[in-house]
Amino acid sequence: MKIARVLGSATLSRMHPAMHASSLRCVEVVERIDDLQKKVPGNDLIIAWDLCGCGEGDLVALAEGPEAAAPFKPDVKPIDASIVAILDHLEVDPSN
Repeated sequence: MKIARVLGSATLSRMHPAMHASSLRCVEVVERIDDLQKKVPGNDLIIAWDLCGCGEGDLVALAEGPEAAAPFKPDVKPIDASIVAILDHLEVDPSN
């Protein structure tokens, strides 16, 4: 599980039938604690399936790989990343 910031939305002109009625968000993984306050940390952009109804600027929990598709079992979804939680509050102890 990773922390990411939502930068915007993505729209598909053609999609797999299993992707209908999906919300896709453009997210950027927050690699360092120092990047939590930055609007755009400058890391790679990831397109993730939005399970939570998040908005631009939200900090979210991001699942990748097989875990990203786990909530849809037994259905098969062609996804590699999904947003599984909106982080309302994040407390980090920098001394650890």
